[in-house]
Amino acid sequence: MTREPAAPADKADTADIADAADTAAVAPAVEPHPARWRILGFLGVAQLMLILDVTVVAIALPHIETDLGLSRSALTWTVSAYTLTFGGLMLLGGRITDLLGAKRVVLAGLVLFTAASLVTGLAGSAGVLVAGRVAQGLGAALLSPSALSLVVGLFDGDERNRALGVWSALGGGGAALGVLLGGVLTAGPGWPWVFFVNVPIGLAIVVALAVLLPNAPASPARPGLDLLGAVLVTASSAALIYALIAAGGHGWLSAVTCGFAGAAVVGYALFAGWQRRARSPLMDVRLLARRPVATGVFLIWMATALMIAVFFLGTFYFQHARGYGAMRTGLLFLPVAVATMAGANLTGRVVGRWGARVPAVAGLLVSAAGMALPALTTRPVAVVVGVAVAAAGTGALFVVASATALGRVAPHEAGIASGIVSTFHEFGASFGAAVVSSVAAASLVGTTLDGFTRGFVVAAVASAVGALVAALVAPR
Repeated sequence: MTREPAAPADKADTADIADAADTAAVAPAVEPHPARWRILGFLGVAQLMLILDVTVVAIALPHIETDLGLSRSALTWTVSAYTLTFGGLMLLGGRITDLLGAKRVVLAGLVLFTAASLVTGLAGSAGVLVAGRVAQGLGAALLSPSALSLVVGLFDGDERNRALGVWSALGGGGAALGVLLGGVLTAGPGWPWVFFVNVPIGLAIVVALAVLLPNAPASPARPGLDLLGAVLVTASSAALIYALIAAGGHGWLSAVTCGFAGAAVVGYALFAGWQRRARSPLMDVRLLARRPVATGVFLIWMATALMIAVFFLGTFYFQHARGYGAMRTGLLFLPVAVATMAGANLTGRVVGRWGARVPAVAGLLVSAAGMALPALTTRPVAVVVGVAVAAAGTGALFVVASATALGRVAPHEAGIASGIVSTFHEFGASFGAAVVSSVAAASLVGTTLDGFTRGFVVAAVASAVGALVAALVAPR
């Protein structure tokens, strides 16, 4: 789930997926379902698990590395395998919901996610761990859009707005909770419990929803499933992530790195061409040619990549380089979550008056300034303050991204536009983890702090370049 993760990131993400279900919701009943608020609670907790599975794992990574003897690439795939599968198959999950009905898909996704969590917690090798994370991502891709479609269908009018507000609040708090929960579980019963904790909760929710949920009919239109499109976009993204990870060991211009990067480019080109010919395309790529949508996608991708980079670098810096425990590290990241929410809240108040360009550029410049501080000195206080400042900037980006991409599309296009934004949210997480793992490779596997410095320098430069791009392309 993916969404550390920062609270507004997940808030934007979960709100967007509601539309990404592509109107796969059950039709609003004439008489409201008597258990609709209880159902909302169970669905909200289920979505919370998906979000926690990014930030809670980030804190546990150094301990997983030690216990399983993971390589740097395996560590990166522990994060990226989940977010890549989640993002790559999310739109397909919405189509499957249309085809089979929301109740069936939400239960199937929840069962798969719960079972995969058990397997991942029991993992004794890198292969089983990454395979379990892939299965978790598949379950999340089924669960998230179908759950939101149920929320939309069970409520109407003002109640629907209230329900979506509750949903977003649950998701928004997930990132902050994940930071602390990851520290508590890792320092207490051990890292496998960051996955095991999903099992009893997931089973309880499955039983409750099986009883409470109405039998949601499938769409009479029987939409097609663009399996080829889903495979192309996910495989292309996996090739790109592999290239970025390989760069840390083979070099940025090595045959391996360039070969997989080239394969990713070819794959994306094939995907774009196929989407124009497919009978039921996974996404309308023509939307990406529109300036507001393209800007929103760029900003959400940047925000998530920077956010995950901060968690990845910070987690290993405090635990690997400074020898801090998991609990202490989790507590040190709480100001990051608070700063993210503060940045998002402030931006939400002004984006309507100022437009997209000013807050987008400001958010990226604030992020660049924050990243620059630990790039200049790796003292612990500088890292804490710097990443908190950077988090305030990325929090602003999440709000601007959603408002820009979704605020200027027609109502009938909102579903696919929000789905595209949500997909790039997950892809950004995979990209951020892959880049910093290669840039900071020396510090992740050795004792030098130079890798952390390079990681923060790259993040600061990327933020500054992003601000320049936003100044040029973001609508006023």
